[in-house]
Amino acid sequence: MKFSLRALVALLVAVLAAAPVLAQDGASLSERDKVGYMLGQDVARDIGPGLPDVDLASFQKTIEQVLAGGQPTLDAEEAKRLSQALMLNIGARKAGKPLVALDRAKAGILAGANIGRRLVGLGDEFDMPMFMRGLRDGANPGAKPLLDQAQIDQVRTALSARVGAAREAQRKAQGEAALKQEQEFLAKNKLVKGVFTTPTGLQYMVLKQGGGVRPKPGQRVRVHYVGTLLDGSKFDSSIDRGEPAVFGLDQVIKGWTEGVGMMPVGAKYRLWVPAALGYGERGAGAGIPPNSTLVFDVELLGVE
Repeated sequence: MKFSLRALVALLVAVLAAAPVLAQDGASLSERDKVGYMLGQDVARDIGPGLPDVDLASFQKTIEQVLAGGQPTLDAEEAKRLSQALMLNIGARKAGKPLVALDRAKAGILAGANIGRRLVGLGDEFDMPMFMRGLRDGANPGAKPLLDQAQIDQVRTALSARVGAAREAQRKAQGEAALKQEQEFLAKNKLVKGVFTTPTGLQYMVLKQGGGVRPKPGQRVRVHYVGTLLDGSKFDSSIDRGEPAVFGLDQVIKGWTEGVGMMPVGAKYRLWVPAALGYGERGAGAGIPPNSTLVFDVELLGVE
C-alpha cells in the first residue's frame, strides 16, 4: 500500500498531535512524574481555598529557590500580614463575603517558602511541571486526575520507603564516620598531659579540684554544665538556661554516671564521653548525631 506525500504528512501531524495526550496518560508517566503529581495534589488540599490568592508563577519560582538553598525575600512582619490576609480571605470565601486586597505575587512567595521547606530533600524525586499540574488539578473539582486515589497512595508509599532507606543509609554512613573520628581523637587525646582514661574508655581532666563529698549511686546531684561535640558546636548548657540541672546519678547516660560519680563537690571536670557511654547509634535529636563523642565541662555544686 502506497502513501502520498500529503497523506504521510497528515499522518505525522496526527501522531504529533496525539503525543501530548499520550504523555498525560497516568500509565505512561515516569516515577518522578507520578511523585510530582502526587505532591501537587497533596499541596492543593493543604492550600485549598487560599489558592486563588496565590500567584502560581511566584509560588513555583520560590519553591525552586528554596530547593536550591536560597532564602525567600519576605521579612517576618510582611509574612505575618500576608498570612492574616490569606486567612481572612479563606473565611470570606466560605461565608460569601467581600475579600481583602493583597499582593498575589507576595502571597505566592509566602506559600512557596512554606511548601518549599517541606519539600527540601525531595528535589531529585519529583518533576516540577507535574507538581504544578497536580496542584492545578487538585484545586479544580472538575479536573480529571491523571492518577486515582489508589495510585496516589501507592506512589506515596513507595516514595516514603525510598526516602526512608536513603536517610537510613546516610545515617549509617555518618555514624561510621563519627566512630572513626572518635577513635582517632581519643587515641591522641589520652596522650595530652592531664587527661586520664578510665577502663570504660571515658576520658577526663580536672579543671578545678573540689573538697566536698563524692556522690554515691542513686543520689541526686546539682550541676552546672556545657555540652559540645568534637567540632565545638554546643548542644546543651545549664548555664545558658540560667539554673543548675538536678538529676539522679543513675538517670543519665553512662558517661555522666561514671564521670560525675568521681567528682567531689566543688570540682569542675572536663569529660570526653565516647559514643558507647553516651547516646550511641541512635543519637539524640537534631543536636547529637549518631555515634557522637560528647564533651562536657561539668561543675558539681552539691549532692542531695
